[in-house]
Amino acid sequence: MKILLSLIISLVITASSAASPKDKYPFETIEEQRLFNQLTKALRCPKCQNQNIADSNAGVAVDLKNKTYQLVKEGKSEQYVIDFMVQRYGNFVTYQPPINSVTVWLWLIPLLIAFMLGFIVYKRSQSAHQSASQTDIEQEMLEKAKAILKQGK
Repeated sequence: MKILLSLIISLVITASSAASPKDKYPFETIEEQRLFNQLTKALRCPKCQNQNIADSNAGVAVDLKNKTYQLVKEGKSEQYVIDFMVQRYGNFVTYQPPINSVTVWLWLIPLLIAFMLGFIVYKRSQSAHQSASQTDIEQEMLEKAKAILKQGK
């Protein structure tokens, strides 16, 4: 009996999900749908860490999807939609922000850190080399001192 009941519940859940609306964003042409899908995958959710608006259910992502849908339905170009979103939400909404006086540091800081780490490794290896040669000199002087002490006895 329990198996039959769980089977009926499973069928009801499956049937209700199949009855849900197929597409929340209906389009008249395949080109509009392609552009919408491309844009929602290219635009980043401002609230989420690294998720596009197509995959996000955050409120701001839903708003961006709705606005993208509206602009695509109005016949706006891909670049127009991206420019609109950048103007409204900043360069963060694109995965490839342009290089300008603000974003250039995103590229330069990792390079500067790499150069600094390389310099530190170089200096440490040099100091280790100098330390090793210093130890050799000290060892040599110690042996000379021992030899002089043996001669004095």
